[in-house]
Amino acid sequence: MKFGVVVFPGSNCDRDVAYVTRDLLSVPTRMVWHEETDISDIDVVVIPGGFSYGDYLRCGAIARFSPVMQQVVEHANQGKYVLGICNGFQVLTEAGLLPGALVRNRDLHFICDRVPVKVEHTNLPWTQAYQAGEVITLPIAHGEGCYHADAETLAALQANNQILFSYVGDNPNGSVNGIAGICNRQGNVLGMMPHPERAADVVLGGTHGIKLFEGVLKAAVAYA
Repeated sequence: MKFGVVVFPGSNCDRDVAYVTRDLLSVPTRMVWHEETDISDIDVVVIPGGFSYGDYLRCGAIARFSPVMQQVVEHANQGKYVLGICNGFQVLTEAGLLPGALVRNRDLHFICDRVPVKVEHTNLPWTQAYQAGEVITLPIAHGEGCYHADAETLAALQANNQILFSYVGDNPNGSVNGIAGICNRQGNVLGMMPHPERAADVVLGGTHGIKLFEGVLKAAVAYA
């Protein structure tokens, strides 16, 4: 069982994720450089937050063409787990692994805060360690975190229970329907704007995020 954390030029949350998986959960973790073309040893791929390729053109647009992303797509198509956090969520939408798009925040400001997030469904590995309807607190830090999708896509997300996380109360970035995180139809690919890795150690003031990693770890071990 091994986690792989993709590192793009401009990634800045890769070590944060590795700290959770390698040091807190004691799971072998490999940093995967964006030019790599073999990730067959990885069970769970994490695309971390940051500013891949400086966010030129638009967030995630250039990262989508990295050599490693072809491998990530194949990894996902095999039913293996992929998690995209913040910039990673943006990359997953650009790569077509998740529907919709992330655009500029409603007020056009970068937001750095801790926000309440509701766990909508618990029938998938990512959320199985939570209670349905549980409200957790997770950090956010983004300028383009406003989730947007057309009416048909939103209807499909709702019908298939693909919306896993929603903002509670004040919608910080204007995301449609308050969406904070979604999965693909199969449930093995998750993208979310909040940072669970920044809420995984009591030293950081909260541990609500570590349950997400514990849940997918349990599923990945069973899958392997």
